[in-house]
Amino acid sequence: MRLRALLDTDALGLRLLGGEDELDRAVRGVMTTDLRDPSRYLSGGELVLTGLAWRRDAADSEPFVRILVQAGVAALAAGEAELGDVPDDLMLACAKHRLPLFAVHESVAFATITEYVVRQVSGERAGDLAAVVDRHRRMMTSGPAGGGPDVVLDLLGTDLDLRAWVLSPTGRMIAGSKEAGPALPAETCARLAAEHLAATRTGRRGPHRVLLGGTTYSLFPIRSSGRSPQASRDVRQTVLSDWLLAVEADAGDWPGERLDLLQGVTQLIAVERDRRDAARTVRRRLAQEVLELVQTGAAPAEIAARLRVAAPVLLPGLGAAPHWQVVVARVEWEGEEVDGGPVAQSLLEEVLVDPLATGPEPSDRIAVAHTGDEAIALVPLPAVSAEHDGSETGLLADSLLQSVREPLSAGLNDDGRLTLGVSAAVHSAEGLRGALEEARHARRVAAARTGRVCAAGHQELASHVLLLPFVPDDVRRAFTARLLDPLTDYDRRHRAELIPTLEAFLDCDGSWTRCATRLHLHVNTLRYRVGRIEQLTGRDLSRLEDKLDFFLALRMS
Repeated sequence: MRLRALLDTDALGLRLLGGEDELDRAVRGVMTTDLRDPSRYLSGGELVLTGLAWRRDAADSEPFVRILVQAGVAALAAGEAELGDVPDDLMLACAKHRLPLFAVHESVAFATITEYVVRQVSGERAGDLAAVVDRHRRMMTSGPAGGGPDVVLDLLGTDLDLRAWVLSPTGRMIAGSKEAGPALPAETCARLAAEHLAATRTGRRGPHRVLLGGTTYSLFPIRSSGRSPQASRDVRQTVLSDWLLAVEADAGDWPGERLDLLQGVTQLIAVERDRRDAARTVRRRLAQEVLELVQTGAAPAEIAARLRVAAPVLLPGLGAAPHWQVVVARVEWEGEEVDGGPVAQSLLEEVLVDPLATGPEPSDRIAVAHTGDEAIALVPLPAVSAEHDGSETGLLADSLLQSVREPLSAGLNDDGRLTLGVSAAVHSAEGLRGALEEARHARRVAAARTGRVCAAGHQELASHVLLLPFVPDDVRRAFTARLLDPLTDYDRRHRAELIPTLEAFLDCDGSWTRCATRLHLHVNTLRYRVGRIEQLTGRDLSRLEDKLDFFLALRMS
């Protein structure tokens, strides 16, 4: 707003004492002060209100005005309640430095002026920002991207003083405004994503408000630009792939205009999201072509030729042909049929990005296809040198889901599961079919475990755990019941802890001393419990075969 508009507002009780030629100056804010040097609190463009308590004699006026001018304030308004008329020395200092000066009538509170200025300036800023957002949207939908999400987040920071970030469904930071300062901690991002996914699954409409560590965040869903919030599609088809906008503010008391503005911001970011998804089409097509060749038993030379096409796209500038890993994922929902393939594809593209990486660029090196409910990722690895010592390289199943388990579990709620299998690295086209089968077997091992989010790697396929997922459920139940039900019933009646004792005994390889120490028991007490186990089951824990049966029963229970 302009100084002239303030002077024309009768309710403010302002009287111009000097600076008539400067009334077209813009006012960007307001500040009340009686400090002799308020420069540290000024950023420029303010209307400064003062009760003149800083003035002790006439010599104080000129230094005070000079400080204000150097800070770039728009004008000074002096209250008449304390001294009556505004001192001549202050008027002379303002005239000397060409600083507009107003007198504030004693009947007008500074709070009245402050409230009016803040309301007017905020409204104008919101209007200006809305116009910029609208222009930016048109640019992005009709031509090259206008700078991506970071640009509009910077506008939120500079014009509305809002710290904001764009997060993926797993809590990875996609973008953040410069005004937002340091990046949010990874733990905070994961918690915000989890809260957003949980709220979305319950059907609550955004924005969702979350209190973390004494700070309130408002979470706005970023939906596909072609899909309205009222779309009839099952939320489970999109909940694990939509981005979100996290704003450090409580939107609960925002006016409708500001909420509409933030919805416009999410739509703008959605346009960029759609653009980046479209850019993945080439990589997805490459993965689909390689997958079809592998599954149809194509000649290794044909697969190798296709891999040579994929390598420059996925690893531009790489001199040597890379190694490859295969990752298989499946998202399954209980109850009604929901197509899990596209969800698994989008989710796998996100999960395979380094959780500490920011921005979308790391996902440009991942090719994911989907067939039915299964998503299959072709992950390139830089070629291992001939001097490599043979230690583990590439993706590890144990750590792959570590940072995303919390938000994904919230999105899966009580009716969904994500299971994932990882192959070993292969060095040629001949090994790719085996890697695919290896990843599928590993995923079945993960599916045999409990939990909403499970993964298994190729290392586990050389173990007995490879066999367990393929044991029919009725056989599994009969086997475990025959061995463990007598012990479970006895524990329930006598609180004897025979099952924990059996687990510890097997884990200690049958060592009486180590097992007694672990359980904090006397060896004789341990011998009594083991004897009771053998009596109830008719087995002998000194025999390897019986130990193995108990071990497998515990694993399958």
